[in-house]
Amino acid sequence: MSNETSFTVNDMPKAERPRERLQKFGAEALSVQELLALIIGRGVAGRSVMTIAQELMARFGNAGGISEATIEELSRVKGVGLAKAAQLKACFELGKRKELETEYGYEDYDIKNPQTVVKAIRARIKDMKKEHFVLIALNTRNRIIGNIINISVGTLNASLVHPREVFKEAITRAASSVVLAHNHPSGDPEPSEEDLKITRRLIEAGRILGIEVLDHIIVGKHTVKSAITEHSKPEKEGYCSLKEKGLI
Repeated sequence: MSNETSFTVNDMPKAERPRERLQKFGAEALSVQELLALIIGRGVAGRSVMTIAQELMARFGNAGGISEATIEELSRVKGVGLAKAAQLKACFELGKRKELETEYGYEDYDIKNPQTVVKAIRARIKDMKKEHFVLIALNTRNRIIGNIINISVGTLNASLVHPREVFKEAITRAASSVVLAHNHPSGDPEPSEEDLKITRRLIEAGRILGIEVLDHIIVGKHTVKSAITEHSKPEKEGYCSLKEKGLI
């Protein structure tokens, strides 16, 4: 019998099993491997759930690495598959949304300046490996309506960020105005020509619909190193407001 089949959760003393430990001590007492095992639920033929959880940790490094992995990457681990990979992604997303809602209270958030927008969305998109384009729908008092809306994932272009998709969500929420935002995985928030082109297109579409585009924020890292010259600072903020720069 292989090592993978010789030890399962049922072989553990009952008091040491993840489910019983969580009930007795709370979720915070469990290791990441134990929490993963509880989410996955059970193993597969020839492979225990603890072994599967252990391989996830070995392959992706830590909880952060697992949370950033795609469903396809997670499903390549024997015993995970697409269904359990989706469960893992859903759990990490719930944790992220809970953190954001607790810290920022979106519906009561008053958008007054670019820094406020960055504070509201940075945790959501700054470390993504692909570009994530999001929409912030605002009421007449510049307060966020509901949650921040995901519009597209991938390198920004006119087909990914179409006015129809952007303003469909704004109209559904009866938004008075919107703020656009996306991340640059490179860490440098300077806008590309495509960023500017898409922004102008969306501003024009919003003007026709009567929904003002207040700004487009590009998020990079917290600070980005830049070349030091006589007229430059050694660091710049990890975001770019197209409105602040006079580009819209």
